[in-house]
Amino acid sequence: MFTYVLYGLAFGLLGFSFFKDRGKTRMALKKAWKSFENILPQMLGIIVLIGILLAILSPETISSLIGAQSGWIGIVVAAAVGSITLIPGFVAFPLAAALLQHGAGVVQIAVFVSTLMMVGVVTLPVEMKYFGKRATLTRNALALVFSVIVALILGGIVK
Repeated sequence: MFTYVLYGLAFGLLGFSFFKDRGKTRMALKKAWKSFENILPQMLGIIVLIGILLAILSPETISSLIGAQSGWIGIVVAAAVGSITLIPGFVAFPLAAALLQHGAGVVQIAVFVSTLMMVGVVTLPVEMKYFGKRATLTRNALALVFSVIVALILGGIVK
């Protein structure tokens, strides 16, 4: 129901904008469409990859690797995968939800998403170029530690 209210509000405000200034509204819609076109191939590729991975990996496999009972090994695996992987946020959260539905643990998914957003192993060379080696390594190490702490706190709250 809340989703319908949000859609109604968005369309209502779009109508108001169109009524107020048709030219600006058309220009804004064209820019929004271009942004959508630019993101679509990347998003579709990742969604297909997630679908394939979920089809290949059974819930039992996911649960054994990063399930609640996997403990610290699951946390380390999730943190490593999250730190190495470069996935945009709009794909990470649906992926996290799918993994939770297939048997992943809350702490493991929390550390996965946190490291995915904050730790950048793939982007280290670029970051080192602009911020220096010491600052980059310090930031990434602190982000990793913070991700684990937040995941453990979240795991304690959700239980």
